[in-house]
Amino acid sequence: MKQTRILSSTAMALVLGATMSVPALAQSDETEVIVVTATKREQAIQDVPFSLNAQTEDDIQRTGADSIEDIARNVASLSIQNLGPGQSQVSIRGVSAGQIVRDQPGVKEQVGVYLDESVISLSLFTPDFDLYDLNRVETLRGPQGTLFGSGSIGGTVRYITNQPAIGEHSASAEAELNTVADGGEGGHLKGMVNVPMSDAAALRLVGYHTNYAGYIDALGEGGSRDEDVNSGSRTGFRAALGLELSDTVRITPRIIYQETEADGFNRQERFNLFANPFTTTRPAIQLEEREQYLLLGEEFSDETMLADVTAEFSFDGVDLTSVTSFTDREILVSRDASALTGSVSVDLGYPDAAVTLPSNLRDTTDVSQFTQEIRLASTTDGDVDWIVGAFYSDVDREYAQRLPTPGYDAFTDATLGAGTAAATNGSFPADSPYSADLDYSIEQIAIFGEATWYATDRFNLTFGGRWYDFDEVRTISQGGLFSSGFDNVEDTTSSDGFNARLIGSYELNDTVTLNAQASQGFRLGGVNDPLNSTLCTTEDEAIFGGFQDYDDETLWNYEAGIKAQRNGWTFNAAVFHNEIDDLQVTLDAGSCSSRITFNVPEAHSTGVEFEYSYQMTDNLFVAFAGTILEAEFDTTVVDGTGAVLAGIESGNRLASTPEVMLSASMAYTFDASWAGSGAEGFFTASYQHVGGQFTQPSDQVDGAGTFVSGLPFGGASGADGTWVDLELDPYGLGFLSAGLDWGDTQLTLFVDNVMDENVNTSFDRERGGRARLGFRTNQPRTIGINIRKQY
Repeated sequence: MKQTRILSSTAMALVLGATMSVPALAQSDETEVIVVTATKREQAIQDVPFSLNAQTEDDIQRTGADSIEDIARNVASLSIQNLGPGQSQVSIRGVSAGQIVRDQPGVKEQVGVYLDESVISLSLFTPDFDLYDLNRVETLRGPQGTLFGSGSIGGTVRYITNQPAIGEHSASAEAELNTVADGGEGGHLKGMVNVPMSDAAALRLVGYHTNYAGYIDALGEGGSRDEDVNSGSRTGFRAALGLELSDTVRITPRIIYQETEADGFNRQERFNLFANPFTTTRPAIQLEEREQYLLLGEEFSDETMLADVTAEFSFDGVDLTSVTSFTDREILVSRDASALTGSVSVDLGYPDAAVTLPSNLRDTTDVSQFTQEIRLASTTDGDVDWIVGAFYSDVDREYAQRLPTPGYDAFTDATLGAGTAAATNGSFPADSPYSADLDYSIEQIAIFGEATWYATDRFNLTFGGRWYDFDEVRTISQGGLFSSGFDNVEDTTSSDGFNARLIGSYELNDTVTLNAQASQGFRLGGVNDPLNSTLCTTEDEAIFGGFQDYDDETLWNYEAGIKAQRNGWTFNAAVFHNEIDDLQVTLDAGSCSSRITFNVPEAHSTGVEFEYSYQMTDNLFVAFAGTILEAEFDTTVVDGTGAVLAGIESGNRLASTPEVMLSASMAYTFDASWAGSGAEGFFTASYQHVGGQFTQPSDQVDGAGTFVSGLPFGGASGADGTWVDLELDPYGLGFLSAGLDWGDTQLTLFVDNVMDENVNTSFDRERGGRARLGFRTNQPRTIGINIRKQY
């Protein structure tokens, strides 16, 4: 019953709460043992003594996952804040600083992301690689500061690809068509071929192209309406060459290229300076679900190239691994900033003709990153396994902002005095009221190691540590009326430290294994960008102007877990407590159209992850799982007047952390010989519940949902209030699929978001809410058909 085995794994993958191995059924003849490399050595997933999830290739195919956001539906404590295509923000176990946005290039990530052995994580812009021909996706929960270092304070996500198979001819292809309710049509074509080049070499090629359906409509001047403006595409390839130079030497050079494009963003607006119910000299507009208002089209593009070489050498009693990688990326985020620029123009007394000038905020990020890791791992069968290594990285990140607004300088000179525009622009382009160049140079070196002592046949201890040294130099130049006028100002930050980990694992009997650990993680600090003081109210400049730099964030994690499995059932659970020092919290700096990061001395996240599964019959599998979480501040931060700053109060919740995540799933297989010899049919269903959360800490303060623009424009007084419920509502999503499997061909019909729920995934406010208010939202009900073929 091959199909029964695969579907059992798939149904487990649909569970949003697996604390250990998703396919962790009782180890019967129909259950495959999944091997992972979460400890940088091969190990059966059920033998790993900490909380770990692995979504296998079968799981990815059956659930139709195409992105990290899709993967997160199936993984306990893994939360994704969707800020647009290619801009998802990842957190694990409630270790969250709140929303990080595109104009905070100095903020570091809280979850490390790897493609095989290569680091690919970049705060906000971690590339969303296509999942085709992946062997698995591993999610390591809790800090991984010893083996994976900075950026893994909450955990680590690892995309593990299928490697070139020497001596094997194989290929596969996949095609999909889908349609989105009240939206457009999408689909993809993907393929893989593995070709032996000789007795000691093989080439594996993967290519893909995906069209994404849009579902957001944009209203515009003169009553115009453009439909499905957030459509997009993703195109790329992977090419890996496996070389076995001898029985003890294997080298795998590889190149990966991917280009992601989007024609707009998944934002549904509640208020816009140009589209609101309060105007009288302009048409009064009440924006509805999945609508926004634009004077200019928007776009996003991300061109990523990764080249790496993994070299593995086997010696007597030890393996040597070297991983060399180089990444080059070019990212563009182009937004309609007309409401932002227009709101400033109203404040400055510009005429209406200036207020309605189309204004395009263009953020560009060019990143080049070189990393080198080398490590030694023991291979003997003694009482101790050990691994030691060194890591080096060198990152150059060039970030630039331009705000081209044709005709703006003329209005500036007419309103504020002749020559004002040229004086403030400096060496930057004309008709761009804000321009900035920020160059970052980041260098890091680390030495790490772990050792496991097998004290008895049932008990073992793991000790680990990592020493790191980090230096960052940032240079900033600015120009334009809205800027602070910095010219080639350099700031530096540096840190060093040591992280430790201790894990104990005890096999109580053949059914139950207990484990416990204490582990440390860290996230590097940095320097804030200067406030756009020209845009700030006096109050906001006084409150936020003093936050220049921020220190490293550190965390101690304490957890205990149980793994139990017996004929037909599996129960896995973990309870954890994270003590966070100097949590780096991100906030909107009110009216300044700036974001700042600062340290909160103490916070915590405490929770439990659990999973129960039961193979009820040979054909029916059910599972129930969930995560219950408390993530709160333990310190109150006040401003200069003694008032609580932006909701940072002891007992208040951390941002982007749902307190409850629950799910249930089932899978059923049946004989389908009527469809052909050996055919099996399958049906899967799952339901996911995610509790309420806040985008930023300040959103939970009484009265935070009332916004008054203070901008008299279009006949509106500026004194009218717009009320928005800033607690993102709990939501539930359903997923159904059914199909046929003929062994080397699979046909699947699916429905995602069965109830067509409109979910507010995060809150977006422009200039503190004075210019625009909106929510980012999910994809509506999607119906599709998928066909796969293996050769």
